[in-house]
Amino acid sequence: MTPGKALYLEQADNLSGTAIYRMHIAEASADRLVFDVENVSIMRYIFLTLFDPGEMQSIYFLDRESDEVWRYYSIARTGRNASRLATGHAPSSINRAVAFYRSLAGIPTDQEPPAAR
Repeated sequence: MTPGKALYLEQADNLSGTAIYRMHIAEASADRLVFDVENVSIMRYIFLTLFDPGEMQSIYFLDRESDEVWRYYSIARTGRNASRLATGHAPSSINRAVAFYRSLAGIPTDQEPPAAR
């Protein structure tokens, strides 16, 4: 991961289907990683558009606290024209954030209950 570099990925999701994202590496060092992600394709649910390109954005910060501990935080936003069908899914967002944390922390994801139901 090189600072300034853009990487592209495809993600299949049970809520928004398959979409293409751009991941931009803002900072990458042994003690800090900062990257942002933005959809570059339309995100649809069935045949309805949830987000146009660029309307789903997030940024992630990972900072080393010590040899054993990393601090993680992120911010996400949606565009003004996002579909109302894309709101009201707080448990899904919580579970995704917890799954990301567990993956980074090396915690098996199948040993703990979901963070939200």
